[in-house]
Amino acid sequence: MTEILDESSSLESHTVGVDRTSSTVKGGRRFSFGALVIVGDRRGKVGFGYGKSNEVPQAVEKAQKYAKKAMVKIPMAGTTIPHQVEGKFSASKVRLIPASPGTGVVAGGTVRSILEIAGVTDCITKCFGSTNKRNVVKAVFEGLALLKQPEAVAALRGLELGPTDIQVKIERGKRFMPAAPKGEKKKGPVNTLGDERKGRGGPRRGGGGRGRDGGSQGGRDGASSPAGGAGGEAPKAGA
Repeated sequence: MTEILDESSSLESHTVGVDRTSSTVKGGRRFSFGALVIVGDRRGKVGFGYGKSNEVPQAVEKAQKYAKKAMVKIPMAGTTIPHQVEGKFSASKVRLIPASPGTGVVAGGTVRSILEIAGVTDCITKCFGSTNKRNVVKAVFEGLALLKQPEAVAALRGLELGPTDIQVKIERGKRFMPAAPKGEKKKGPVNTLGDERKGRGGPRRGGGGRGRDGGSQGGRDGASSPAGGAGGEAPKAGA
C-alpha cells in the first residue's frame, strides 16, 4: 500500500514486505520484525531501505528513513528506460527491457512497485533465479545503476550518436497515442441499472397473487357454492 511521506517533495512510500524473526531465550520467545520499504517521487528518484525493530510501525519508520538517505536518480527516456540492462544480486537476476508508450509495466509485484514509484510507466521485465524479495529489490537497483543516457555515452566516446532504437519506438508510439482533449472533460457513462430497479414498486409479497392464501381461499369458495363438488347438494331428479 502506497503512503505519502512528504507532500511538498511528493515523496511516496511502499512497503514491499514485513518479516518476523524469533529468538528463544530463557523466558520464552522474543520476536522482532523487519520491513522492506521503497521510497520515490515518481519523477526519476527512488531508493530502498530495510529496518528492524520489536514493533512493526517502528521497523517501517526506520526503513523509510534509510530509504530516503539512499535515494538515487535514474536516467529515463520519456516514460521508459534508455536501454536494456540486467542486474544481478546473489541468486536473483532481473532483466529490464524498455518499451514503447502504452505498453505499461509488465512485472511482478516487487519489481512493479519499484518501477512505478520511480516514475517508469512503460517497461518489460523478467526475473531469473531466486524470487526472494530482498534479493530481487537489490538486483533491480543494481540494474538501474547501469543505466546511462545516450548523450553521456557520446561524450565519453567523443562521437555523435544517432537516435537509438528506443527513441525511434517512442516517436512511433506517440503517433498512436490519443491526444489529450482540450477544454472541459467529457463525463463518463452513468450506471442507471440500480435506478430502474428501484422504480418497480415496493417489495414483493408473493408469487403472482396465487400463493398459499389464494389457493385456500379458492378452495373455500368452491366448497360453499351450490353446484360445487362433494360438499354441495345434488340436484333433484324432477326439477
